[in-house]
Amino acid sequence: MAHPYIPNSAPRVKAEMLREIGVSSVEELYADIPESLRFKGEMNLPEPLRSECELRRHVEGILAKNKTCQEYLNFLGAGCWQHYVPAVCDEINRRAEFLTAYGGEPYEDHGRFQALFEYASMMGELVDMDVVNVPTYDWAQAASTSLRMAARITGRKQLLLPRIMSPDRLSVIRNYCQPDLEVTLVDYHRDTGQLNLDDLREKLSSQTAAVYFENPSYLGFIESQGEEISALAHQHGALCVVGVDPISLGVLAPPSAYGADIVCGELQPLGIHMQYGGGLSGFIATRDEERFVAEYPSRLFGLAPTVVEGEYGFGDVLFERTSFALRERGKEFVGTATALWGITAGVYLALLGPDGMQELGKGIMQRSQYAMKRLSQIKGLRVPAFGSAHFKEFVVDFNASGKTVAEANRALLERGIFGGKDLSAEFPQLGQCALYCVTEVHTKADIDRLADALQDCLR
Repeated sequence: MAHPYIPNSAPRVKAEMLREIGVSSVEELYADIPESLRFKGEMNLPEPLRSECELRRHVEGILAKNKTCQEYLNFLGAGCWQHYVPAVCDEINRRAEFLTAYGGEPYEDHGRFQALFEYASMMGELVDMDVVNVPTYDWAQAASTSLRMAARITGRKQLLLPRIMSPDRLSVIRNYCQPDLEVTLVDYHRDTGQLNLDDLREKLSSQTAAVYFENPSYLGFIESQGEEISALAHQHGALCVVGVDPISLGVLAPPSAYGADIVCGELQPLGIHMQYGGGLSGFIATRDEERFVAEYPSRLFGLAPTVVEGEYGFGDVLFERTSFALRERGKEFVGTATALWGITAGVYLALLGPDGMQELGKGIMQRSQYAMKRLSQIKGLRVPAFGSAHFKEFVVDFNASGKTVAEANRALLERGIFGGKDLSAEFPQLGQCALYCVTEVHTKADIDRLADALQDCLR
């Protein structure tokens, strides 16, 4: 029986295809798979939907079960944050020459290389570095690749990472760096969350390739010891790798100002919608030094004069570094990139400019400070849980409230609010704590509504 959406399922077409490749049946194509591994039963599938209209209605019915951030007030963050996306970002990234291009080589270049060069230039200015890659999957892979770069540059095997970081990101780093790199966690001060420099000194050695930390941290506080951490790493011949939320750099010093050698992070805050399973994009940035540039596994776009005087072209820099050029000698294997989100981030940065980024950063900090002040007035809550400066996220301690975070979040959900992320599974040592996020999309009325709802929930 032919499938309505798959032309090749028509019996006549299928027979022609089998004849062309020299087999008598589809089963022959699976001859290498042992019989014991083959499924012999009937799959429990619903009746087929034979029209586009039926299929659309079915899918929309499933999607209607979701509760979105347009309907509910959202205070979730933890790596994917609700920021305002200017309309021009979507207008540009939906253009066919950007939206459909995959690897680049099989397509005509309708300005995509230039768009990525412009993105890299603006991103470099934001993080105060010279070289920025074509984006990779997400922050986790960007951090993993940055640490592998550091290991190749130094010829060492040990990586020092903070104990307070996203467990998901840490899991990706461990997986990406095994089996030949050793990940060691550095402790933190329980009252401030800041990296414990004494523990760092004890663990640094002649085998340390890199010290990695994040600013702002996963739990929202600003690591104020960046210069000391970098200096300690450099004293032992290690590199300093810093993960950063780039939207914070309108008000915070870039990592290069406190000694970072490699900077990485997440582009999602820069004009990219939150999407289930997508919308994430990682960047890597370094100084323009051969020892760094030669170790990038991902594509780099540069500017070069053409044969026409005064005219310039845009294209790959040191393409032979990559697994695209020399697969068996590539620094790492690099597959699908997230170049579309790099172009989107470039549009966002061009739209806001330096003054806009500063204004945005100030607005986020003012809102988050107000939120911490309002929530700290609620009996049973300790806000923030860590005595450090914060940017847009902060930990709310529920331990003295008599309620679990799960109970509070269920009560908030009934009031149309997504509460903070429950940290009790990720950081059991903190007890009942939640990570709250406040950005430029939140108004004073939104924050007051959250505070009033929490007060009611905890009575």
